[in-house]
Order: sequence, then C-alpha cells, then structure tokens
Amino acid sequence: MSVNIENEYGDIDIKNYEDVITSIVQASLEFVGCPYPCEVNVLLTDNDSIHEINNQQRNIDRATDVLSFPLIDYTIPGNFDGLEDSRCDYFDLTTDELLLGDIVISIDKVYEQATEYNHSKTRELAFLVAHSMLHLSGYDHMEDDERRVMEEMQEKILTMKGYTRDYEEN
Repeated sequence: MSVNIENEYGDIDIKNYEDVITSIVQASLEFVGCPYPCEVNVLLTDNDSIHEINNQQRNIDRATDVLSFPLIDYTIPGNFDGLEDSRCDYFDLTTDELLLGDIVISIDKVYEQATEYNHSKTRELAFLVAHSMLHLSGYDHMEDDERRVMEEMQEKILTMKGYTRDYEEN
C-alpha cells in the first residue's frame, strides 16, 4: 500500500498526522474488503486552496473540509470485482497497486470542526480520511439511506482504530 502525503499547509498541530492518515487509509481498505494493495494520494492544504479546487472541479464557490477524487467508477459501492479485467486502467503496472484516487483535506477546516464538534483535531482528521476513503471505494451520501450507511461505516472504522468522539490527543 502506498499513501502519498503532500503537505502544502506547513506546520500541522496534530501529532504524527502522517501515521494517523496511513492508519485510517489501511483500516478503511480492510473494512471495505479491498483485495488489492492500493495507492492513495493525500493533499493537506488550507481553506483558500481547497476553495479554489472546489470551484474549479465542482463549480462550488466555497471552501470545504475534504474533497475526494475516485479513479474508479463503481457499479456497486465497495465492489472491486472485475477491476483486473481492465488492469491498465485501474492499476499502476509498475507497482501492481490499485489506483484508488486523491484526497484533499483543509487543515483549517480540521481545526475549525474539531472545535465546533468538541473533539480532538486528530479525531477530526481521522474522520475526514475515513469519509473520503469510503468515497474512493464507491460510497456516497446523496440519498438518506446512503448517508446512513456511510455514517455507520465511518464510525466503525474510527472505532476500530480507537478514534471515538472522546479520543484525547497526547
């Protein structure tokens, strides 16, 4: 598994943030039962940059907490069957890793939402990574039933890794 983390934010006030990200990516892949080693790219940025990306890519003129750019069009969320049939489309042929996609996280939003929801910055970062990994695995929350499924899955992934709402940073 390759998790490529690019920090364009600067100093991040979350202890071992790279380990948190990598751990949640791995836990998410295990949770959804992905049978392949994967590559995921994560960009850590600020509100201004994510606002610009959101505007360019989605025509939404505001900052957001996280953006997910999956590279796979799933017919069924979390179903990785048949991807080997299009190996050159979905896999890095050098590393044999499944190319899941890109995640962009606003660290400004991580800090804001941790305060707003009264939990740690680490837990908020872990939540956003889990949320985005589910998007990269084909899940969405446009409909209420989809939202409920995603929320339940996110909580299970975070609980597996010990990032409950009362998690305290060291």
